[in-house]
Amino acid sequence: MKRTSVIVGLDIGSRTIGAVWLETCPGNGSTGESRIARSALRDSGSDPQAMAARLLAGNSQDLVVATGYGRRAAAECLGAQTITEIKAYALGARHLCPQTRAILDMGGQDTKAIAISAGGDVEDFEMNDRCAAGTGRFLEVMAHALGLGIDELGEVALRADSAAQVSSMCTVFAESEVVGLLHRGVPREQIALGLHEAVARRTLAMLRRVDATGPLLFAGGVARNQAMWCLVASGYDGPLLSVSEPQLVGALGAALHGLEVEQ
Repeated sequence: MKRTSVIVGLDIGSRTIGAVWLETCPGNGSTGESRIARSALRDSGSDPQAMAARLLAGNSQDLVVATGYGRRAAAECLGAQTITEIKAYALGARHLCPQTRAILDMGGQDTKAIAISAGGDVEDFEMNDRCAAGTGRFLEVMAHALGLGIDELGEVALRADSAAQVSSMCTVFAESEVVGLLHRGVPREQIALGLHEAVARRTLAMLRRVDATGPLLFAGGVARNQAMWCLVASGYDGPLLSVSEPQLVGALGAALHGLEVEQ
C-alpha cells in the first residue's frame, strides 16, 4: 500500500515566503483526497533561500514545488520542481474558490492580473514587474513618507472625506509629491486616499486589458489593505472574492501542481 506522501508548495517572493504542506492519503491521488496539513508565512529577509531551507528543515516532505521570484534558485539549492506564478495562482485560486474567473495578485514587488476560463485555464495575464508603482513596496514607501506603518495606511485612507490628487506613480517622484503635499498642509488622510485611488486606477486598468470578467479573487499582501479592497471592489464589474490567507494562494497552487505531477 502506498504510504502517505507530503508535497510542499513554496512561493518565494521578494517580501515574503509562503509554504503549504499538502498531505495525500495512501492510495489516493486526486486533489479532492488531499488535505492541507500546515502552512507558514515568513519574511523573505536578505537570504530568501536560507529562509526557505529553514521552513523545510525538521519537516518531512516527498516533493517540493517552488514558484515566485526565487523558484529557479530553489530548484538549484533545494532540489525543488518549479511552476510559474501565473499557473500557480490559477491553480490555488480555483481550488479555494471554484467560481473564480479572474485573479488580482498585489504583492511586494509586482502586480498580476490574470483572466481564467470556466475550466480554470489561463486565458490572458499582465504582470507589472519592472517598476514598483502600484505594488506593496510602493505603498510601503508612501506610508513611510506619511509617517505611518504600512498596516496603518489603509485605515488612515478610509478616514478621509476627499482625496488629494497624486499625479505621479513613480515611487521616487510620488514620494517627493507626498512630502510636498504635507508641507502645504494637506491632511495625511486625504493624501493616503489619493495614493490608494491612484494605485487602484492603475490596477483596474490592468484587469480591463486582460478582459477580466466574473468573480475576481484578490490575493497577495495588499489584499489585506481595506482601503484598496474597497476601491477595487467598487471599480470592478463583478464580485470580489476573499480568502483567509491571501498570501498563500501561490504556495497552495504550487503544492497542487506537485500533486498533479505525482499522479
